Amino acid sequence: MSSGTDLDEHLALLRRRWLVLVGCVVFGGTAGLALMRLTPPSYTATTQVLVMPVGAQEPGNQVTARQREPLNLDTEAQVAQSAVVAARAAGTLGGVVPGPVEVSVPPNSAVLWISVTAPEPGAAAAQSRAYAEAYLANRRESTLTAMAEQQQAVLGKLKQVNAGIDLVIKELGGLARGSAEHAIATQRQGVLNRQAASLALKYDALRTVAVTPGTIISQAAPPSAPSSPSLPLYLGTGLMAGLLTGSAAAYARDRLDTRLRTAADVERLTGLPVLTDLSGSREHGVLHELACSVVAACPGQRLLVKALPADLCSSSLAEPLSVSAPLSVLDGSDVRDLARADAALLLVGLGRVTSTQVAATVLHLGRHDVPIVGVVTATDAVPSFVPLLEPRTHTSLGKLVATGELEISVSAETTPMQALHHPRRPGQPT
Repeated sequence: MSSGTDLDEHLALLRRRWLVLVGCVVFGGTAGLALMRLTPPSYTATTQVLVMPVGAQEPGNQVTARQREPLNLDTEAQVAQSAVVAARAAGTLGGVVPGPVEVSVPPNSAVLWISVTAPEPGAAAAQSRAYAEAYLANRRESTLTAMAEQQQAVLGKLKQVNAGIDLVIKELGGLARGSAEHAIATQRQGVLNRQAASLALKYDALRTVAVTPGTIISQAAPPSAPSSPSLPLYLGTGLMAGLLTGSAAAYARDRLDTRLRTAADVERLTGLPVLTDLSGSREHGVLHELACSVVAACPGQRLLVKALPADLCSSSLAEPLSVSAPLSVLDGSDVRDLARADAALLLVGLGRVTSTQVAATVLHLGRHDVPIVGVVTATDAVPSFVPLLEPRTHTSLGKLVATGELEISVSAETTPMQALHHPRRPGQPT
């Protein structure tokens, strides 16, 4: 089966269960709007902070614009969301616990966007500014502490080098000039002097470096409109959830419903072949083709026509059908029809019969060894099988008449198939 056929079947199923689908979609959209009305509004304010490198600048490898040595903006974003910064911000706000903060880094920039969501616009702006100031203060304090530790480490190393220089100078005074020991001591003194000069330069750089952790380039302002709830988000989510739920409910309802509404339902739920569907507009010659199909499928000479429901067949006059065949039709009115029948044809009224009823009829006929040649589906106008009044010289399949009986003098081999009838439409010639 092609994908196009599968899609047509799915669409046909949704069309059959459109009421369930539309109901679920409307309910989902209504639920989304109701949830949006019940959700309290929230306001988001954003402060933009330009982050600057701190400490003594050293050459480093630039990996990306977001990861530079010694400045890593991804790390700085995590620091800005840390508990230490949140505690500093709460101290700035007078002990008020700020709302959750969200820190983002625009591409190819050294800027942090510090956003805070709060129930009030003023509170959101104040908390965003407090977070930005707390982050800068924490970064400045951390930098000063780290630089002080570096200064102490460099100063301690410088003292060790100076002590080594003093020791070498004392050793040189006791060594003879030109000796190997004097040359080694002189070389060691030069190395220590160079180390002392480098450490002195580094120490001076650490003492004179300016600590600028960053600056606020855009202060947070109270937002004029709430950031949530969002109408497109809530309504779209509700409609999508309703669509998915409605599709699932339509599929479940269609699978659990055993009522036969279309010819495809008959084949899908019962497994019986549909010879003709008379529920729609009938094309010219459709009854003739139906009769030919019945004659070709019938294994014997006596065909039992079983209507479901029993009052489906109409007794209205219909136009004749002239196809010759040695086939007689039984309508089940005689108590001997079931025993004499060689095969059976089911007339199924769409929308009035369930697959369970059809299965029960199939089981009943099977117990009497009567095979079913097929199904004819219809809604209101169905073919009516009635006996002929008299045989014809040229035996035809039959004429469509309102009433009558089959002449018992006609043999089974020459008995024509009684006519297939459908109600005459207004304006149709008799």
